[in-house]
Formats: sequence, C-alpha cells, structure tokens
Amino acid sequence: MTTQTRGLLFAGTTSDAGKSLVTAAACRLFARNGIKVAPFKSQNMSNNSMVCADGSEIGRAQWLQAVAAGAEPETAMNPVLLKPGSDRRSHIVLLGQPAGTLEAGEFATGRAHLAKAAFEAYRDLASRYDVVLAEGAGSPAEVNLRGGDYVNMGLAREMGLPVVVVGDIDRGGVLAAMFGTLGLLDPADQVHLKGWIVNKFRGDLALLRPGLTTLEERTGRPVLGVVPWLTDLWLDSEDALAIAGWQHAVDATLRVAAIRFPRISNATDLDALAAEPGVEVAFTTSASELADADLVVLPGSRATMSDLAWLRSRGLDTAIAKRAAEGKPVLGICGGNQMLAAAIHDPHGIEAGGRAEGLGLLPTRVDFGVEKLLGRPTGTWRGEHVAAYEIHHGLTTLDPQQAGADDAEAFLDGFSRGAVWGTTWHGAFESDGFRRAFLTEVASRSGSPWTPEPGAPGYADRREDMLDRLADALDDAVGFQPLLDLVDGGVQA
Repeated sequence: MTTQTRGLLFAGTTSDAGKSLVTAAACRLFARNGIKVAPFKSQNMSNNSMVCADGSEIGRAQWLQAVAAGAEPETAMNPVLLKPGSDRRSHIVLLGQPAGTLEAGEFATGRAHLAKAAFEAYRDLASRYDVVLAEGAGSPAEVNLRGGDYVNMGLAREMGLPVVVVGDIDRGGVLAAMFGTLGLLDPADQVHLKGWIVNKFRGDLALLRPGLTTLEERTGRPVLGVVPWLTDLWLDSEDALAIAGWQHAVDATLRVAAIRFPRISNATDLDALAAEPGVEVAFTTSASELADADLVVLPGSRATMSDLAWLRSRGLDTAIAKRAAEGKPVLGICGGNQMLAAAIHDPHGIEAGGRAEGLGLLPTRVDFGVEKLLGRPTGTWRGEHVAAYEIHHGLTTLDPQQAGADDAEAFLDGFSRGAVWGTTWHGAFESDGFRRAFLTEVASRSGSPWTPEPGAPGYADRREDMLDRLADALDDAVGFQPLLDLVDGGVQA
C-alpha cells in the first residue's frame, strides 16, 4: 500500500555518480533552513561501515549524512547493509546486526523480508522527522532487479516519493544515461521522476546548455542544476570506485602506501591521514611502491584469509617482511592487523574455516568467534586520547610462545613490536593528537622530515568545512526552495 510521506529520493545514473554526497549536501542544506531532516538508504552494499552509539552497524555514507543533518545516526537510516565477502555472497546486516548471508542468485527474489524491514524503518523515520531524504543504490534503470527493488523506484512507489536523478558528467555520456534511465522505467515509475542534477562539471557551462535544453525537451523533466567539480573532497565513500579519490599532497614529505585488498573494508580509515598537511596517501598493489613508502598500511578486509592469500600470490608479503626487518614502519588495521599475526584460527567457518599462517610480524594469534564484536572504544597512546569504533569477529591476543612476545608493547587494543603496529580499532586517526603523534613516530623511524603543521585544522573541523562546501555548491546550483517544493509537491505536482 502506497504511503504519502514528506521526502525526496536521490537516485543515480550509475554507482558513484555522487548521489551520496548530493544527499549529504541536501541534508545539510535542509538542516540549515530549520528543517528536522533524516537521511535514509534502504539497502547499502558496502564494506565501509560505522558503529552507532547503541552498538549497531550502518553504512558509513549514512552516518556522514546524519552528521550533515545534525541528527543522531541510527539503524533506521540504513536498515539493510550488505557486506560483500566474495563475488557471489554478501553478509547481511539487518537493523544493525548480523543476519546471515545473501547469495547472488537470491538478489532478485530473496529479499522480501529485507524490503519489509526497510519500509518499516522508513516509516519510523518519517514519523519522527519533518523530511526524509533518501538515497538510491546503483541505478533505478536496472530493470532486471525491479521486481524485488526496495531502494530505488520500489521505495519511491511505496512511499510516494518524488525522484531526482544525479549523473556524473565527468565520466562522459551523462545526457544519454539520463535519457536512457527515463526510457527504461515503466510508466508508473516514470511519474515519480521529477528532474535531473548534473554532477562534477568543470568547464564552460555555456557549452553544456544546448545539451541540457535537449534533455529537458526530450524527457519533459527539468535540469534542476549543474553542480561543479569540487576539489579536496574525500567524504566517507561507500563505493570501491571512489577509493583513492584524494588529491596529491602539495610538497608531501611523508608518503603512505595502503594495500588495496580485493575485499578491502573501512578504507575511510585512511581519510584522516590523507587530510593531514604534508602527508600523501595512495592505494597500491605494487611491491616497489611499498618499498618506497614511509609507512605501509594493511587496512581492513571483509575476507582476511582470502585477502592474505591474495597478498602472498602477488609477493607483497615478501615486501612487507623486508620492510619490517629493516625497521621501516608497517601498520595493520582490523583485518590487516589479523594478517600480521603468527596464525589465524577459524574453527567455526566464519570466513574460510581452518587455520592459516599469518605474516608473523607480530607475536599474536587470531581466533574467529561466532559473535561479531561491535563497539565504540576509547583509549590513549603516548598520552593522546583516542576515540574509535570496532567491527570484527576475530579476537587478537598475544601468543607467549611466539618469538619476540616479551618485546611486544601495547598499542591501542593491539600490540606493536619495533616498527610494526596492529589494532582492530577503526577511525582512530580521526583523533587529531593521536594521529599527529603516530605520524611523528613514523617520520622518525623512516627518516622523513615531516612534522605536524602548526595551527592545521582538526579532522572533524575539515569534515564540517567540506559538508558546508557541499551544501553551498548545491544551494548555488539548485537552491533550497526548488528542493523543498519537490518535497511539498509530492509525486503529482
């Protein structure tokens, strides 16, 4: 049964078209204008997630949108989170908690229970907020999945939402993608589509205008605005396509190489490092780039044992071991920390099952348990406060039988030995004092001349500044009132 709610859905011509950031910008814009607004995404497929205050897990993009809206992040904002563990299987997080798996063959027809939970979560938000700004997933024109859809036009139909489609002009073909999106929708879905937003434009707008006019004439829908290309934005991406979107640091004196695992998770851990003046961060699968970096980071992984085997298949284990032997800094975070252990035990088959030899760079062992650990821990290192979050099955402990165990030191919730550090804590580098103290230690060990820039803004301040810049750009390109008019006008306007 269709429910008429006060909201708006931002869909996209493709994944990574910019709908997450446009939704975040709209959340900030509505909040600025005194409207109690909540973000929403029925289903997020991403290994970048965040832990809410109540210990539940949601997609990182929806957490950011809640921050933009000035709202407390909660599970209703992202009721279904699918975390890919392989090309054919995703782990389900339903209402913030683990809820089994979804196989590729079930994607079109096996999600009815997920749709029910998503619709209930949306209605809950709509009852408590003035406006709900929803983000779609992928493209609404994926007609092969339309029967079981509850995140794009399925959500729009169920909740009576007007839809705006965002397209990335930097990829090329955006006008054709928009025209084709409308053309592939059935008439009942087409009624909901109210306009277009062109995103990531750079150049002379006068050259684009004839194309926009043609698009409006052919589709009968207005181009609501053209959002310019914005530099220096790395806001909590959810899509693997967006990884490594940072700008190169000017005059960088400290270089960080992060390994791009096939099942990388919570890559946003590196954002705060990339934001630090004088630090350059790049994802890589090259052994030579690992050798040249001041710091190598093994980030999180949704499939630790599989990604560890991949690491070895490319010879990256040898490059990492050589660094450690030479006293060059190496850091492992969550899954990356587990890889640094001497051994990984998975008796319950949480991942591949059985036992795997780790890299042996820390005198630790990992035991995968059935229960998933979610939390918002705090701690200190070298006198600096650290606030973080954790999402993991594996428990890492010191193994006294391993060589070097007596030399291991505490590092957050994990351990360090020499120039090798490991922790399961995500988001720790967003703590400014800790981040700068750690990078100072890295610079000292690697011989880099890097030092913290006096007076540099903190990471939270930079995030707020970027959200404001996004909202300013959307306000200039589209305006608050046209978006509010769409919300108030609903589908029939």
